[in-house]
Amino acid sequence: MTAYTLGEAGALALARIGRRAGALPSRGETTPRPVLRGSREAGTFEDAFFARPAKGETDHLLRVARRALDAGRMLRRVARRGERVLSASERLVTQLSAGAVRVLEELLTLSRLNHGRVYPSYDHLARVTGLGRATVARGLRLLEEIGFLVRQRRFARLNADGAGPRIAQTSNAYRLMLPRGIAAHLPRWMRPAPLPDDEAQRLATRDAEQQAMRQSLSCRELALATLDGPLGRMLAKLGAGIDARDATGPSASASLTLIRNPSLNHLSSKEARDAPPTI
Repeated sequence: MTAYTLGEAGALALARIGRRAGALPSRGETTPRPVLRGSREAGTFEDAFFARPAKGETDHLLRVARRALDAGRMLRRVARRGERVLSASERLVTQLSAGAVRVLEELLTLSRLNHGRVYPSYDHLARVTGLGRATVARGLRLLEEIGFLVRQRRFARLNADGAGPRIAQTSNAYRLMLPRGIAAHLPRWMRPAPLPDDEAQRLATRDAEQQAMRQSLSCRELALATLDGPLGRMLAKLGAGIDARDATGPSASASLTLIRNPSLNHLSSKEARDAPPTI
């Protein structure tokens, strides 16, 4: 019998569920559907994807982007003079263009007006910004790489009669956010305030308690606490089988240790039995 880790079992179960639900095939498979890979059906995920911006948040993001644009120009001068070698994050900031910031400005305007629900087409962004469609596409890709936005491809179902596809690609959904790596290039007054010591200690204590709670759960309980829906139920059944094997004897306990911790596979059976079980 082949042993799988919990992550491998989850990936296999997710792939099986995707095939049953008619999801798009993975890389390497062919599809006659006119939809890009990684697309999700419009109207099925937006409530959980979008986030309504707080008061003044869109204006703050725009000021950050403009400051990052200035920082990129200064970093390019530093690189041309050969004063030092730029880091990977700094090289990414140097690629930020005025066109990308203009695209971000329009996305922020839509976010403020539509309560965070942003899904314009490339043609709309090109028309309102006065930029070319290819420039808009490059700007969106760069903003995504820096971390100013998260992009999700979407497809919509068609009410068509006769032969032909029943789904088609539609506009992407965008969620705007403040990049973590950009803070080092901002003036001090624009950087996020550090957490108070008591709040940092409270979060560290909470994380330690959650980790200890997860370590005390059985495989079935861990699956139910981590995932829901068909995948969670499938992993719960798999975890129940592993728990049953764990309760049958020392040999099963050793097998369970290898399943839970693949890094111990190089050990002998006796060493594996002596090793503490982990999840």
